[in-house]
Amino acid sequence: MVRTERLFQLLQALRTLPAPVTGETLSRATGVSVRSVYRDIETLRAGGADIGGEAGFGYTLIDDGSLRPRTFSRIEIEALTLGLAQVRQMGDPTLAVAADAVLAKVAATLPSAGQQHLLHAVSRVHQFNDQEGAPVTAIDMDLLRQGCWREEALAIAYTDRRGAATHRTIWPLAIVYLDRMLVVLARCCLRDDFRMFRVERITSVIPTGIMFRPRRAILLRTYLAQLHAGPGRRTNS
Repeated sequence: MVRTERLFQLLQALRTLPAPVTGETLSRATGVSVRSVYRDIETLRAGGADIGGEAGFGYTLIDDGSLRPRTFSRIEIEALTLGLAQVRQMGDPTLAVAADAVLAKVAATLPSAGQQHLLHAVSRVHQFNDQEGAPVTAIDMDLLRQGCWREEALAIAYTDRRGAATHRTIWPLAIVYLDRMLVVLARCCLRDDFRMFRVERITSVIPTGIMFRPRRAILLRTYLAQLHAGPGRRTNS
């Protein structure tokens, strides 16, 4: 890990972990030695971060010095907290962790009044019936996301609604979080057409190393236009 990335990771740990944070805790969070943590703390201080505390007692981030204070209206703060809370309910652990990280970063850029509004936001997300909550997936969602980001074809094993098992190569275009269903919008190489694949019916995902860049954006626009048109859409439900 390059040192700049390590310093940002250390700042993020100081933002999110309960203060004061000991050197040992920061060492575990960042994956470097305690001695490296102490040196990095001094580097951050020299760069303008206001970090209270010392070795043996723990550290508290007072002002990281890296981001200018941002001004959000109270309703904008409500929108942020509500949206990120919804992300946490989607059943995707990686996205849930990312949502918490985003909230911590936003909080670090707010003036004190804004931080209080964030802490006491009135908007909430709650699922009354856990059994009807987010869909359960058996695969690593990061593989699907990476396929979309990298514009890389994926080999998937899929079970259709009749219980038939098939193997497909797809070009993943987008992941859509519906109310109680998670689907991948894709170009199916077997059918040479657009298809929706329900994520809970995908049993394995293997990156192929075959890229379809830079066609994802235009393919997604075309597929979405077909879906909005209504009749005739294809789905592997």
